[in-house]
Amino acid sequence: MLMSHLPRAAKLHYMANSFRVLSPGDHVICAKSGAAIPLDELRYWSVAAQEPYASAELSTEAHLAQ
Repeated sequence: MLMSHLPRAAKLHYMANSFRVLSPGDHVICAKSGAAIPLDELRYWSVAAQEPYASAELSTEAHLAQ
């Protein structure tokens, strides 16, 4: 099977201290800024909202808006 090397957004399930890859990819899209976040740089997400954030500030903004 040929593997594609094109950038592709992953689909993840966010848990308390980790995430599980549901659909492979090399990044996710920040729910607040729309920025691509490489999976190896992903540090902030919401388990309740099941969405990733590019920074602690954006994560806090999202949490306060709930």
